Amino acid sequence: MIGFRVFDELDLFRAGCDLSALSGILTEWFMRTPIHQEDTMPRKLLLGIAAFWIMVCLAEATEIGGVIVPDTLTVGETQLVLNGAGIRKKFIMKIYVGALYLKQKTNDFDTILAADEPMAIRMHFIYDGVPKERLIHGWNESFSSSREVDVAGIQNQVDAFNACFTENAAKNDVYDFVYEPGKGVTVVMQGEVKAVIPGLDFKKGLFSIWLGRNASNESLKEAMLGG
Repeated sequence: MIGFRVFDELDLFRAGCDLSALSGILTEWFMRTPIHQEDTMPRKLLLGIAAFWIMVCLAEATEIGGVIVPDTLTVGETQLVLNGAGIRKKFIMKIYVGALYLKQKTNDFDTILAADEPMAIRMHFIYDGVPKERLIHGWNESFSSSREVDVAGIQNQVDAFNACFTENAAKNDVYDFVYEPGKGVTVVMQGEVKAVIPGLDFKKGLFSIWLGRNASNESLKEAMLGG
């Protein structure tokens, strides 16, 4: 008989309002739980809890381009708020939704880039099949054109960052770049930590790709700054 361990094994509440995480948790549980008569009530109860929690999440989230963007993210013990989000387009194609999370909202990109405090950028892919080589090429171009940092001074960190991209980006893939003072930028892909890259200067260079004077896309920059 399968034990009733919904919260021990799934911990929906710890997943918060990350709908991608919730979906993964539910899928994993159903895949490994046989459908027997004795499982009916746990399954029904789980579905009820999940449905309620998703409704709560939707009430605390923003929809952009068909993507649910949470209004908050938690980094360590710090709750970050959604500063702004928008769609990165290439010609007529929608590539991903980019979202910026800060301790408090601001539209001053210089303040954001210089701040030694928790913050995060999330990429939620809309387009299915962005080649990893194209991503790396784009990162290198953007780091090189940054007016906020000298890429030569952070080249080792840039190389470590590029090494995280070993697979093509698929639709609904979620990448998080989370900065914490004294720790650096944690690169998280689909909930898996790929690397922790130290240095405030690296954070400045990375976040300048979206927010700097030579940002890769002005309309996305404006949206992430709350415009």
